[in-house]
Amino acid sequence: MIKAKIKTLSSLAKIIAKHKKAKQKIVFTNGCFDIMHRGHVNYLQTAKKKGDILVVGLNSDASIRKIKGKFRPINCQLDRSEVIAALASVDYVTIFTQETPLELIKTIKPDILVKGADWKTSDIVGADVLKQYGGKIAREKFLNGYSTTKLIEKIAKTKL
Repeated sequence: MIKAKIKTLSSLAKIIAKHKKAKQKIVFTNGCFDIMHRGHVNYLQTAKKKGDILVVGLNSDASIRKIKGKFRPINCQLDRSEVIAALASVDYVTIFTQETPLELIKTIKPDILVKGADWKTSDIVGADVLKQYGGKIAREKFLNGYSTTKLIEKIAKTKL
């Protein structure tokens, strides 16, 4: 069941087309989701409530290294994709290798693109694409005190 939610972009495009034909609202978000925590779970549950189908674009290991440096990710893309896919709120996961999910967004054309409230709408990758076909951007607040980077720092300071 979990692995069945993890799709290549080409298979995902066909699946999403069927959901759209059935008039289901497609929600998309993306991220690294390196070490899952309560903030991630809350964010994905909130995103799911905005539509019928939640698609998560997951940064590949290589794209994370470009963004966050050579010591990240902590967990490999296969592990991260299976953890995300295990969540009830997530319908599909796809891994993208580019630094941004722009091609993914152009391909699936979600009805709603969800990003954290820390992003300005003008800086959200794909916002201009959604505007062209009437899609919407939703900026969601994160739970205070939850951050993968801070979690890694806390673990590094812990003496066993």
